[in-house]
Amino acid sequence: MLIEKSNLTRVLTYGTFDLFHYGHLQILKRAAYLGDELIVGVSTDQFNTIKGKECYYNFKHRAEIVNAIQWVDTVIPEQSWDQKEKDIQDFNVDILVMGDDWKGHFDDLNDYCKIIYLPRTEGISTHSIKQDLSQL
Repeated sequence: MLIEKSNLTRVLTYGTFDLFHYGHLQILKRAAYLGDELIVGVSTDQFNTIKGKECYYNFKHRAEIVNAIQWVDTVIPEQSWDQKEKDIQDFNVDILVMGDDWKGHFDDLNDYCKIIYLPRTEGISTHSIKQDLSQL
């Protein structure tokens, strides 16, 4: 049975996705299972500079890696903190998914869609990987 485009549940999430790891895979998988279509905003290099993040991979490579994940339907550039409201409206998003380390930060977007904060995968993060590698 085909689902009409207008009846799709669209899910949106964001991330830097540097040094792609199992935790990244898990949040994308869990986000995808909440709807029919998963849109992922990948932070641009310029936005990461604003956030004070230094990535190993550039935006183009990180976006290509994320786009290759079977649960991801669309990848968009995340260029600023305040684009979420516009993306939700432009893509007719039903659910915004963020890691629970952001709990409460995006509750103001409840006027536009449902907000779900998913628990992070325990024991893994890009930060911890970078720390481990720096000690080699």
